[in-house]
Amino acid sequence: MSFTETEQNTLRQVAIDAISYALETGKSFTLDPQTYPEKLQEIKACFVTLNKDKALRGCIGSLTAHRPLVADIAANAQAAAFSDPRFPPLTAMEWPNLSLHLSVLSTPKAMHFKDEADLITQLRPGIDGLILNVAGHRGTFLPAVWEILPDPVLFLAQLKQKAGLPSNFWSDDVEIFRYQTEMF
Repeated sequence: MSFTETEQNTLRQVAIDAISYALETGKSFTLDPQTYPEKLQEIKACFVTLNKDKALRGCIGSLTAHRPLVADIAANAQAAAFSDPRFPPLTAMEWPNLSLHLSVLSTPKAMHFKDEADLITQLRPGIDGLILNVAGHRGTFLPAVWEILPDPVLFLAQLKQKAGLPSNFWSDDVEIFRYQTEMF
């Protein structure tokens, strides 16, 4: 992936503009992806994370690439600010005190393992984000979550809980996908 500093700044500005526009007008921000550099028009998935005093304030993203990156950034920025079900909608007073982080995802790749113990030996703390999928339950942790949950056993247990499963749940039907991010 590897975005230049100019590309990173452009994407960050798109996220800021999308949130600011919604705060000022109450409307959704729209943009024409074709007015951006070709690399930023590529179909990619991203997450937008908002933090307040280093605590999570909103995080929404796409696991599957389905639209131009600049459009995904804009939509996910607005969703992180106003539609994350864990938080009330962002207020104008809060906005200046937030930090914004963008994570652009690589294409998720299926992991192959014989059981949970085998899966745990394959996890790469600090490198991989994981998607867990089983029986209608789905959850993901970005690679940055390893900073908070550095133990692979705990990381997987918490991911199961995020997906709405007991932390000790296991089934041969569990699917795990790994991906990396470029975060800025």
